Amino acid sequence: MQFPERFSNLPDYAFPRLRKLLDAHAPGGDPIAMTIGEPRHPMPPFVAEVMAENINGFAVYPANDGTPELLTAISGWLNRRYGVDVVQDRIMVLNGTREGLFNAAVALCPEAKAGQKPVILMPNPFYQVYAVAALAMGAEPVYVPATAQTNFLPDYESLPSEVLDRAVIAYLCSPANPQGSIASRDYWAGLMRLAEKHDFRIFADECYSEIWRTAPPPGALEVAQTIGLDPERLCVFHSLSKRSNLPGLRSGFVAGGVDSIAQIRKLRSFAGAPLPLPIQRVSERAWADEAHVQENLALYQEKFRIAADVFSGVQGFQNPEGGFFLWLPVEDGEAAALKLWRETGVRVLPGAYLSRDAGGDNPGKGYIRVALVAPKEEMQRGLTKLRDCLYQ
Repeated sequence: MQFPERFSNLPDYAFPRLRKLLDAHAPGGDPIAMTIGEPRHPMPPFVAEVMAENINGFAVYPANDGTPELLTAISGWLNRRYGVDVVQDRIMVLNGTREGLFNAAVALCPEAKAGQKPVILMPNPFYQVYAVAALAMGAEPVYVPATAQTNFLPDYESLPSEVLDRAVIAYLCSPANPQGSIASRDYWAGLMRLAEKHDFRIFADECYSEIWRTAPPPGALEVAQTIGLDPERLCVFHSLSKRSNLPGLRSGFVAGGVDSIAQIRKLRSFAGAPLPLPIQRVSERAWADEAHVQENLALYQEKFRIAADVFSGVQGFQNPEGGFFLWLPVEDGEAAALKLWRETGVRVLPGAYLSRDAGGDNPGKGYIRVALVAPKEEMQRGLTKLRDCLYQ
């Protein structure tokens, strides 16, 4: 039996690769998991109550695009957070952002551009669904280094014109996973002008937008409104996973132009799964409430302070501006992760597992990604062991 060749050069997903690397070795201490970005702070107190009140909603088919009440709650949050007015026809509810980041490419990526194979641009390192979406659509993924030299953001403007002229989509995550860098208003505006010049869409992955260290990250929608960007040129993705500590709820949304959202909704009606009604009701309440978000932010900001204390004086340490990962420089990420596991029991992710070789180089090879999601005491213990093992 044959399998499609379009995924043949795709490596295993990061976490199966990590298991292959580490699981044959005994941990050198009580295991401390600092790999996966699964929030572990308390979920909002109202979740169980709202779910119970709406439990009979599991007995009916849910609204495909989102209930009017949920779409209103999302629209209201966008206005409070970014000062933009986004009508319900420009929003669709998602089963988490990963579904949307993939399916938006399926719905909006053309088969060709000016008679040539289309290009999908993405930062390198990156959230792995970007590459899978490009390959699934028969597009050419172009991995653009996001390194210290470019403030850990991709320099799309430096690409050759012949590549940009074939571009149909550019992904950007801000705050970035894994580096925590934040796209400024000027960066967003520059990317939007580039998209207008070369006629491509921007997919703005903003699922870490409510976790920041010194200032709230600017959003793509507010910059687009300021410069008068065509709404059809931008799709913005948000999630309750990180903002509200609800990764298992699998609830997010995409906002864009009316025509783009209509195409994404049409695909969902044939090949997607809408959110069950009880989950939509919980989501409605979560987008309307900011108290739990502020409590969550305060916990992460305390973790940033702990990390700064633990790594004080360590050369190359840089606290992230947003998100909840440390992107720590090492000589070799795989070797460092294996050493750390065998000597301390701390489990981290090699940066190369989030990157691709491009131009003979893997920009993640000299890093490890460390998730700051565990309770503070456990996290501090893990960071201290990591520092003493790798940086003393």
